Amino acid sequence: MSAVVESLIVHAVPVPLTCGDRARAIAFDAAQTIDLARFERQVRALAESLPPSRYAINLCEDRYRYLVAFCAAAVRGQTTLMPSSRAPAEIEHVQAHYRDSYCLTDVALSPAPPHCVQLPAELHELDGGPLQIDEDALAAIGFTSGSTGQPRAYAKTWQSFRTSTAQNLAAFAGLIADHDVTRVVATVPPQHMYGMEMTVLLPLLGPVAVHSARPLFPADVARALHDSPTPPLLITTPVHLRALVAAGLELPPLAGIVSATAPLPPELAAEAETRFGCEVREVFGSTETCVFARRRTARDAAWTPLPGVRLAPQPDGTAVHAPHLSEPVVLADLMDVHADGRFELRGRNADLLDIAGKRASLGDLTRKLLAVPGVEDGVVFQLDEADAIGVRRIAALVVAPGLEENAILQALREQLDPVFLPRPLRRVAALPRNETGKLPRQALHDLLHAAHA
Repeated sequence: MSAVVESLIVHAVPVPLTCGDRARAIAFDAAQTIDLARFERQVRALAESLPPSRYAINLCEDRYRYLVAFCAAAVRGQTTLMPSSRAPAEIEHVQAHYRDSYCLTDVALSPAPPHCVQLPAELHELDGGPLQIDEDALAAIGFTSGSTGQPRAYAKTWQSFRTSTAQNLAAFAGLIADHDVTRVVATVPPQHMYGMEMTVLLPLLGPVAVHSARPLFPADVARALHDSPTPPLLITTPVHLRALVAAGLELPPLAGIVSATAPLPPELAAEAETRFGCEVREVFGSTETCVFARRRTARDAAWTPLPGVRLAPQPDGTAVHAPHLSEPVVLADLMDVHADGRFELRGRNADLLDIAGKRASLGDLTRKLLAVPGVEDGVVFQLDEADAIGVRRIAALVVAPGLEENAILQALREQLDPVFLPRPLRRVAALPRNETGKLPRQALHDLLHAAHA
């Protein structure tokens, strides 16, 4: 058994799995709106048909079916495993460590992972009493993305999810209606912790209904937003938001835009606010901590912690104290904490560079790269191997169809100290971003070597 499970003491105190009037909407799309009563009937029916395993890996593509499958597993006392990606190798890796697990899917997979259960084309329904789950039940285990190293597992109890969701609802004051159901459209997958918080837990525990699709391209996002009968809230990432702004499409009135998973440039946030006529609110969190801070990026450099959250800087990062965390979690992010509790990021330990007595951060170098006219996407990162004199070189991958590599380097020379010029710098067709826009470190190294070859 995994140590992350053995460390939890489970106390059987049943609590509701959902909240709100049974007639309220919980999901919608262009064709229909599904109320909470029907959703609960479908959860009961699916729960009865699930195999008697301890863990489930939910691979459902349709967001509503993911929601049904997640709750059905929870009702059966099963823990949802959340691998950092849905790549077959990652699924196989997780299943190897959690033997008593199976996969749930709503589409035929080829090749199908071992012990795979496919949901029926038409979800069955079963009447019954209220859906409940033990308060301290292990609801999910999330795995970090590996963007800064090897993935690690983090356990989430249902009580911690309830507490963090209450904080998120407070963070969205002014974006989520107090006395009505707010419709949510999201570009992020529910299998990611950000997607879990925003598109699974909010509909279950707040006045929110979620669109069943996961649109990625700007036209698809616009179409899904138009499906909402009231101004929807868009949950997205900087990568998707940049594409949406560049597309120049007409969108319906929005309740707001929420962004996470990567730093949101203030210029992009301001452009989106002007373009779409709504507030862009950025949230800060991680698989380890869930969301714990927010800011209006177009106006504020500092982050505001959510209720009850306190940050304690340390030499190796920052300890996050929060009501939903059983103990403080230390992140690698370095932060300056103001007297009022707000904070600003100074970078990550792993991002700070010290070359020839000069200092810089990979985040700042990447921002300067992205500011070069003609650069559509890019990243600066440090190589694992040191050169002949023991210095780990800086490299860059750039998406810039109309520019030559030398032209990009020349533009950077005007802004950077020569010791921080990325060499090699390689143009590529696209960066190896995962479903939430993050860049796994190994994928960057693989692409750099392929581009060099």
